[in-house]
Amino acid sequence: QLQLVESGGGLVQPGGSLRLSCAASGFTLDYYVIGWFRQAPGKEREGVSCISGSGSITKYADSVKGRFTISRDNAKNTVYLQMNSLKPEDTAIYYCAAKGTLVTTVQAMCSMTSASGYWGQGTQVTVSS
Repeated sequence: QLQLVESGGGLVQPGGSLRLSCAASGFTLDYYVIGWFRQAPGKEREGVSCISGSGSITKYADSVKGRFTISRDNAKNTVYLQMNSLKPEDTAIYYCAAKGTLVTTVQAMCSMTSASGYWGQGTQVTVSS
């Protein structure tokens, strides 16, 4: 069974940090572009950060540049999102998604508005004092 599972969300104070993980089972992430997306209540889904299959190409939304870092460990079949200097406006459900490197690019992945590819169930991040 092909599955993506996110973890690492929680409640954190403004200025704090969290590291989200996206673990794949049933398939190998090496040949997939991975994206982190978020959706806050009443808002459209936003592409937060994306990474190429090799990890050499990354993209970040302007709202998180300099604060978030995406990385991947293909040996562990896992992609990470390190989130520092968190703000209340970062509060959302965070999802990871995977699409094959032959069918998408990092740029296209982060701009995606459809729900194509493989998706996890999401993890809640709440930034509040």
